[in-house]
Amino acid sequence: MSTSQPDASQPEASRRSADRATPDSLLHARTGTDVSPEDIVLASGKDLTPHNLEWAKRKLEEEGPAALDKMLP
Repeated sequence: MSTSQPDASQPEASRRSADRATPDSLLHARTGTDVSPEDIVLASGKDLTPHNLEWAKRKLEEEGPAALDKMLP
């Protein structure tokens, strides 16, 4: 049996229209903790190698924690 009213037990977020885009502020998963070079390498889809870790260290020095945010959807 289907009703036209939303289920009161469902949170507001789950009742939102599926055709609306999720704002970027809700997509990023960073918890406010420090970003490590390993985080940058893994977010980029690369293997954890010494070369890639050096690249990530440089990227963090240049861009700060925002480097990780730029890689996340």
